[in-house]
Amino acid sequence: MSQHSSRSSSITEKMTPPGSPRTPASAFAATTAKAMTFMPSIPDWIPESVRQKLQYAQLVYVQTYNKASPIVAHYYMDVSKNMPVGIPARLRRLANVYAVVVCVLLLFVHLSMSSGSAAAHRAATAVGTVHSDFPHKIWQTWKVNPLEFEEREHNTAYSWLARNPDYQYEVLTDGNEYAYVEFHFGPEGFNRPDIVDFYRNVRATIVRADLLRYMIMYADGGVYADIDVEALKPMSKFIPERYNKRDIDMVIGVEIDEPDWKDHPILGQKSRSFCQWTFMSKPQNPIMMRLIEQIMAWLHGVADKQKVSISEVVLDFDEIITGTGPSAFTNAILDHINRGRSGKNLITWDYFHDMSESKLIGGVLALTVEAFAAGQGHSDSGNHDARAALVRHHYHASNWPSRHPRYRHPVYGEVEKCNWVDDCVKQWDADVADFKKLSEKEQRERIEQHEREVKEQEAKDEEDRKQRQREEEEERERREQEEEDERRRKEEQQRKEEEDRRKKNNENKGSERKEGDNNENKDNKNKDNSNSNNNNNNNNNNNNNNNNNNNNNNNNNSNKEKEGDKRN
Repeated sequence: MSQHSSRSSSITEKMTPPGSPRTPASAFAATTAKAMTFMPSIPDWIPESVRQKLQYAQLVYVQTYNKASPIVAHYYMDVSKNMPVGIPARLRRLANVYAVVVCVLLLFVHLSMSSGSAAAHRAATAVGTVHSDFPHKIWQTWKVNPLEFEEREHNTAYSWLARNPDYQYEVLTDGNEYAYVEFHFGPEGFNRPDIVDFYRNVRATIVRADLLRYMIMYADGGVYADIDVEALKPMSKFIPERYNKRDIDMVIGVEIDEPDWKDHPILGQKSRSFCQWTFMSKPQNPIMMRLIEQIMAWLHGVADKQKVSISEVVLDFDEIITGTGPSAFTNAILDHINRGRSGKNLITWDYFHDMSESKLIGGVLALTVEAFAAGQGHSDSGNHDARAALVRHHYHASNWPSRHPRYRHPVYGEVEKCNWVDDCVKQWDADVADFKKLSEKEQRERIEQHEREVKEQEAKDEEDRKQRQREEEEERERREQEEEDERRRKEEQQRKEEEDRRKKNNENKGSERKEGDNNENKDNKNKDNSNSNNNNNNNNNNNNNNNNNNNNNNNNNSNKEKEGDKRN
């Protein structure tokens, strides 16, 4: 997508225009599919930079088509209904096309005017002014635009659209994030050049990702979800019916609720936190601006300590967690809730510990751990089948710790591997404490022994992997051989059945021929008998005729004798 675009891309498979809750999502899916049929495919030989611009143009076209569709359909029906019947059909269709073109042009004028007024409104909006309702927008950030999503990203993104058809879906990518920040926080937006410059110079991907979600929620609001988060319930379930949305500026959920480890040297700062892979916020929420400014101050402090620029800082896992991640997110929320409070009135994590139902305080609605963080195996988070579970985090996009490693003990590894299981953490602590009591030589020997054990285990794992691979290959070959044998058996059976069928057909044909010959012989014999009978009959007739002739001759002779007698 174009880096100079000030608009975020929208997923084309289920595009839904904003502000159209009464129009079903299926209608927009149909118009999207129709719009896509008019777009030619982009040839492979097109350069990547040009391809991205063309893809963005396609997205803009589809979004415009979807937004214009209800308006165009209305005027199309109106024009068609009022078109005189006597006008030729071709001319009537041409008039409808002209009506569509005019509507689209009017829509472009409206969009350009509204975008300008929106920018002016943002510039004029006082910082800290929170809106009365949550925008119907779903926000995600990822490396590429939705057209290039892999199947797993597409599936999680689709879950949000499928369960929220009246929400607008937006994605910021590596190609348009800077343009978005400049548009909203530059001179035409909130006029914060310090924020724009800071974001431009940050190089740590996870820092940019955390910072961007806070800026999106401040500028536009709605719901934010990491790309690997699946929606289990619709947005209408995120706020219980007993609450008034006007009283709520933000909706969050507990992620880690393990306060027993709050004093642990490694786990302590992560033991109590709200989830920031999914949350809701109204635009211009002061918590978001507090977070942005705190992150800027923190990273500048780290850069000064390391004597480098903010683009060159090196951060470990815990620094990310406390500087931009869940711990920073949690502290900003608590600071906001406690504004104007002091002493015993201060709200601490105890207020949110072991919640059985949601709580609303200071405009922040806190949901139970099951809402956004079910199935973690700790914090009594339950499972995703729970009634309160709203999302499922798949973690396939959470690979940033590989670039910002956790603390790893040279012998006993990471305590986070315990996943907050008490006995495991206590054993790790005891092993580490015993290790510290060893002399340097003993520690070195223990480390060397551990390294040997690790290498041996890696070699064993590699051998096991190869063995599994061989077994899988053998199993695959066995299945293929069985399939081949089965195929041949079926072919032989079919061949035999075909041969039997041909043999039977031949036998039937032979029987028919033999029966035909017999019938023919019988017919011939009957004919011969008939002819013989006829001949006999003819002979009899001839004999009769001869007898008759003899009789006649005898009669004549008798008569002649009588006449002679008379003469005498």
